[in-house]
Parts: sequence; structure tokens; C-alpha cells
Amino acid sequence: MSSAASTSHLLPVFARADVAFERGEGVWLHGADGERYLDFTSGVAVNSLGHCHPHLVEALQQQATKLWHMSNLFKSPDGERLAARLCEQSFADKVFFANSGAEAMECALKMARHYHFSKGAPERTRIITFEGAFHGRTLGTLAATGSAKYLEGYGEPLSGFDQVPLGDIEAVKKAIGPHTAAILIEPLQGEGGVRSPETAFFRALRELCDQHGLLLIFDEVQTGMGRTGELFAYKRIGVTPDLMSLAKALGGGFPIGACLATAEAATGMAPGSHGSTFGGNPLAVASANAVLDVMLKPGFFDHVKKISVLLKQKLAGVVDRFPQVLSEVRGEGLLIGLKAVVPSPDLVAALRDQKLLTVGAGDNVVRLLPPLIVSEAEIEEAVTRLERACTVLSGQAAQREAV
Repeated sequence: MSSAASTSHLLPVFARADVAFERGEGVWLHGADGERYLDFTSGVAVNSLGHCHPHLVEALQQQATKLWHMSNLFKSPDGERLAARLCEQSFADKVFFANSGAEAMECALKMARHYHFSKGAPERTRIITFEGAFHGRTLGTLAATGSAKYLEGYGEPLSGFDQVPLGDIEAVKKAIGPHTAAILIEPLQGEGGVRSPETAFFRALRELCDQHGLLLIFDEVQTGMGRTGELFAYKRIGVTPDLMSLAKALGGGFPIGACLATAEAATGMAPGSHGSTFGGNPLAVASANAVLDVMLKPGFFDHVKKISVLLKQKLAGVVDRFPQVLSEVRGEGLLIGLKAVVPSPDLVAALRDQKLLTVGAGDNVVRLLPPLIVSEAEIEEAVTRLERACTVLSGQAAQREAV
């Protein structure tokens, strides 16, 4: 053991804020410091139903007394039910369960390549991706992300990805060649700064895929499971993919990922072509089924859409009042971005001082990702805390200018 009591044995790959939490309830977290925090991070879009939702707690408690793990060597009735429900609510015919968003994305990338292999075109392995994207931390998904800051230090990136500017359809057309297998895109970039091209761009991508025999892959790890106001964001934009990755909110806080596919896109996938030890384990499946129980109740997404409009309206007013701190409101549903004028880490820290938890993103943006069950009163409270933080930051900016 280390002689220094303060020494952490956790690998220092996270810039952790100096605050820890003991318990949560709904939209609120209780810190070890005795303070109460309004959680507009939701575990980075994971705790979609807030903390300790009664239905999720009950589902996990019941399952924990029955079976934790039994391996995918055997049938999984509850897993079959979850897969059927996801297919009923989407374009998909087949589902593969994984443990995370990165694993779900790896499955989608492998399936896209294997699809063309099964069609007698093994040379079609390249995938077109977009600047500002984030698809995961594995070597494969990092290569798809294409960002130098994530790739540095890990040697030669995995080959097979052609990155183009987001929203540039002519660049996409030029990137398509005889070795292209698929196009991969997020319906709304989260990590990249809450950015999205026009709906016409997604329609054009679908047309190009159909024209050239490519698969269209949507990364809905962050946008899926209600975050943009529909169960899946592709429904909002009206363009249907062939493959789609899910994770984050799928288990409401319990780790689970999923790759959804049409029967055509899943062509050639057979025993041994892919696998996972823990994917679709009983605890994860129980949690995900419980999440669907809540989200599929009438009126759930009506609430998300209504509360989103309220939040964006109020945020627009704050932007108008504090132009020296904020410049823009972005996003859909409850995936909202505040484009900052001050450095975004300063805004995140100032909000945390006001006991409001948010998360940074690219393009100097701060994301607001409250649980989808957030109330109007809690929206009001969050905006009040944002105004306090902006008052502090604007005062600091005025002092710097005076000097």
C-alpha cells in the first residue's frame, strides 16, 4: 500500500472534479460534502430516468435474486424479449447486445464489412465518417472518430476510414469509391459540440447509400433512448439507417449496449462471427426492459418535447442577458448545448460552484443533459443557477477588461 493516504490507485485518465457523491434521487445528487447538486449531466446522457427510479430499482432487485450471468451459450428469454421490443420500436430485425457504446459501434463496423464480404465484395471495407464525430475509445472506434487528440500515442491508426467535413455532401460523393462499405454518422454530435447538419443532408446520405449499395450507420449511443425527444433520433429526422448503435441510456445507468440491424445488413452473421461474454447479461437486460416500460408509456416523450421547448426558451433569454459569457443555444430534446464565449471549462466550474452539474463538449460548448423526467420547477432552478454563474463570470470578465 502507498504511504500517502491521498494517493489514488485509479489510472489517471480522467480529470476528475473534486466532488464525490453518496446517493441520488431523481434529478438530484447528494455529495459527500453534504451539498445537494442538480444533475444536468446524467452520467453523460446515461441516467435518462434519473437516479434510483423506483421501477428500475425494483427490476434490478428482483433479477439479482434470480440470475446474474449464464453465458450466451444458452437461450435468454428475457434477452429475446428486449430484442423484440427494440425491433418493434425501430427499423431493425436483429439485435446484438454488448456492454458499452464502443462495443456496439465495433459490432456495427464489423457487420458493415462482413455484409460486403458475404456479398462477394471483400474489398469493400472503407467507411466514411465526419469531422467532429466521437464513436468510442477502442482502437477501431478511435480510428472512426479520427481526432488527433484521441489517437496520439497509440501508433498507426486502424485503416479503413475516410473522414470528410460534416454537412459537405460533395465531399461525401468524392470519398465514395470501389472500396467503400458504409457511411457512419451521429444524428446529432454530442461530444463534438452539439452539432448537426440539415435534414436534407441525411436524406442525401440515404440516397447515396442506396445508389452505391452502401450501408448507412447511425451512432445513437448518445442520441438514442429518448434524448432528442423521440425514442430514436432517426425518427425525428425521418431517415432510416441500416445499422444503429445504442448504449448509455439503454440501461438507465446499468451498462448495456446494442447494435440494431436490418435483416439485410445482418446477412452472413452466423455462430462465431461475433460475440461477447457479458453482452445481454440478465441484470443488464432487466434494467433495459424496465427503461422501456417507462419510456413507452403514453405521454413520456410529449413531456420531453414540452420541457425541451421550455428549457431552450429560458436559455435563449440567458444568452441575451449575458453575451459576454454565452453566444448560442444548440440541440434537440434534452441534448442541449450552450456555446460559450468564456472558456467552456470555466463555465462548467462556475456552474458546479452553483451546485449545477454539466459537461463540456467540443467547439467550446457546455452540454446540458438532464434526466428526461426533469420537471418544470427543476428547469427553473437550473436556469436560476446558470444566471448566478453567468453573473460571476461576467463580473470576472469586466475586471479583466478594466485591467
